[in-house]
Amino acid sequence: MKEKREDIRNVAIIAHVDHGKTTLVDELLKQSGVFRENQEVAERVMDSNDIERERGITILSKNTAVTYKNTKINIIDTPGHADFGGEVERVLKMVNGVILVVDAFEGAMPQTKFVLRKALELKLPVIVCINKIDRPEARPEEVIDEVLELFLELDADDSQLDCPFVFASAKEGTASLKADEAGSSMEPLFETILEYIPAPEGDPEAGTQVLISTIDYNEYVGRIGIGKVDNGTIKVNEEVVICNHHDPDKQIKTKVSKLYEFDGLDRVEVKEAGIGSIVAISGIEGIHIGDTLCAPDNVSPIPFQKISEPTIAMDVMVNDSPLAGQEGKYVTSRHIRERLFKELNTDVSLRVEETDSTERFKVSGRGELHLSVLIENMRREGFEFAVSKAEVLYKNDENGKLLEPMELAYIDVPNDFSGAVIEKLGTRKGELRNMSSISGGTYTRLEFSIPVRGLIGYRGEFMTDTKGNGILNTVFDGYAPYKGDIQYRKQGSLIAFEAGESITYGLFNAQERGTLFIGPGEKVYAGMVIGQTGRAEDIEINVCKKKQLTNTRASGSDEALKLTPPKLLSLEQALDFIDTDELLEVTPTHLRIRKKILDPTLRKRAAINKKA
Repeated sequence: MKEKREDIRNVAIIAHVDHGKTTLVDELLKQSGVFRENQEVAERVMDSNDIERERGITILSKNTAVTYKNTKINIIDTPGHADFGGEVERVLKMVNGVILVVDAFEGAMPQTKFVLRKALELKLPVIVCINKIDRPEARPEEVIDEVLELFLELDADDSQLDCPFVFASAKEGTASLKADEAGSSMEPLFETILEYIPAPEGDPEAGTQVLISTIDYNEYVGRIGIGKVDNGTIKVNEEVVICNHHDPDKQIKTKVSKLYEFDGLDRVEVKEAGIGSIVAISGIEGIHIGDTLCAPDNVSPIPFQKISEPTIAMDVMVNDSPLAGQEGKYVTSRHIRERLFKELNTDVSLRVEETDSTERFKVSGRGELHLSVLIENMRREGFEFAVSKAEVLYKNDENGKLLEPMELAYIDVPNDFSGAVIEKLGTRKGELRNMSSISGGTYTRLEFSIPVRGLIGYRGEFMTDTKGNGILNTVFDGYAPYKGDIQYRKQGSLIAFEAGESITYGLFNAQERGTLFIGPGEKVYAGMVIGQTGRAEDIEINVCKKKQLTNTRASGSDEALKLTPPKLLSLEQALDFIDTDELLEVTPTHLRIRKKILDPTLRKRAAINKKA
């Protein structure tokens, strides 16, 4: 017999990147009394990872809980970036409703559409929170129309269309039920959650069923499964069976050693938990996302939705450059293999495959940002390795025709730059689908259908072409027939001719040939890329060359040489820049671009064979 549990609400906060989800969660935590009066609280307290704080994005979905009017509200803060969509898809199984946060100026964006589609497919009720209502250029009435159009486009049913709208300023900590009325606290949003999000229901007398939607990992206790109790009660020391809907053969008997519930930002140890509770279970080996913990006398796994497949891949390999092993703490294939497979414990969208070489692994993900965050985490942990250029993952249809992943790119640019953007994306096989005027006619919104490989290495160029004023958002749009070859890079590389240390004199002569990536006093080796030329072919250059000293002096011969400051590439820029015949050497202190074949003679021979 199913019962509703009225003292609990489970809700996920979903939105496009940078629309204010994490700031909204901050205010809900503060106003529910989770923190002491005098407690210092960091901004965006849910973004606990260093990279999340630095980049201002959420990468991992996180659980928290607040209590309002004797009702416990479990809140899940989810990522807004398309590359971390796998995080959003799986946590929606834990909740009974969602809060869709939409920027009062930007309106419905591509990722808004992606996350909303997932929520509507699961028949979840939606509360729409129009955030940043205090922005001077806010246009709440138009944004409401955009959101309702999006609901219609995604085939929402009548009950979902009849959703409540709350107008908030997460930064100010206020919410209101009317666009033209300023609120004084978050109370209207709390009340809407209690009224509109259904209470979880299940059969408390039935056998235990807990669907694991998230995996956390801790060095001390190992894997921690997080999920919602769908039926029955789960208790410490209770015997359970791990089973999986998509793997009928999987049945592992085990014991629940520790059980936690969420309270604010903490996990509180409990002895048992009933229906609707979101719990963390530690001490169970072999537990994976999508598994169900069942009572031994009632083994019935809960179906779990299929996570979207990766679209791009790169090779991660042992660094074999002449400078290998000098800067990293973990450099062997065993270390790299262990670290990559450990990432699979928590990242459901990642794939790691062994290759025919024991020193190389193929890592596939949802996008460049997804893979670059993994690379950045590894280098901060002391790993040293090399990575190849990202390649897209192709498929074949039933007729053997080659298919490639496509993206919908939504671009907002000042009118003056729209021509340059259209021209660049045209050469990258982009098709312009739509073009409209926004922001009172000063900006143009372009909508392109473009192959995923057409966007590899484009973001840096885009920021240059739009002088930093453009906004580029993409969302995956399925597979389509192969669009033809794309030339990634029109300029060649400046390559170091010999090993040594870069000298000002050698660099002064080199800078006439192109843009340098290094300054004086840096270690270089033959085959290392030290800059970019203005011409199509690569140029080898000696940057370790010293000025020949003579005992005769001419006027002006001892004048100081002036070097142009080098262009220092970030990790993303370096991943964008490298070509298919190059690698990026990643160490805790340096990023170096190099040719795959370091020897110039062998490199030329390989190029001739390739043409032949």
